[in-house]
Amino acid sequence: MHASVINFDGISSIGLYIYANDNFVLVGKEVPEKFDKELAEVFKVPIHRVTIAGTSMVGVFVAGNNSKILVPGIIFDDEKDDLTKLGINFEVLDTRLTCLGNNLLVGSKVTLANPEFSDGQIKQIGEALNVSCEKALITDINTLGSLVVLNEHKKKALLTNDATDEDIALIETKFEVEVTLGSVNMGSPYIRSGLVCNKNGFAVGSMSGGPEITNADDALGFLEDDE
Repeated sequence: MHASVINFDGISSIGLYIYANDNFVLVGKEVPEKFDKELAEVFKVPIHRVTIAGTSMVGVFVAGNNSKILVPGIIFDDEKDDLTKLGINFEVLDTRLTCLGNNLLVGSKVTLANPEFSDGQIKQIGEALNVSCEKALITDINTLGSLVVLNEHKKKALLTNDATDEDIALIETKFEVEVTLGSVNMGSPYIRSGLVCNKNGFAVGSMSGGPEITNADDALGFLEDDE
């Protein structure tokens, strides 16, 4: 099983509540525990239930790669303790752009960032994640992390339908992936809000139509495994 079409008791914007990499998945504590088994089957890594800044919107506040995650300065001390106890490598980024999941598009070698980050913060992000970090826009929107889901393991990416040729070239060049355009949850351009992926599988919001789900499956490289 590599795909899950899911909603959290009626909420299809599942990406707001999940952060996933190839080592673990963070799920907001308010997400019903009945979903943990299905998520574990799809992502094939441990599922950890946490909060960030007292909320379950983990996918909004966390960004990172397999080496380290970044969390915003508004994280509570007990939440940092929880991450430490879980053995998760993290760094706190003090910024007013607290929604790191939206403001950063993180890869294993490159990260693209909201241009509103200071030069000092860009340097910190790059050093923390061991990547080259630079400022960028996608579709002239600065919350570029909300518009793309990467699967670098498959060298694939799903990018918002609103993307221009220049946006496509940017993602393909910087991350060395093949880009497919698409949407989730019946036309939403905010791919990340409705889809979460690691190298093993993906979960997508249940409001997504059949063509959107099939497109995501292909765009992220998983249909190749079924051929």
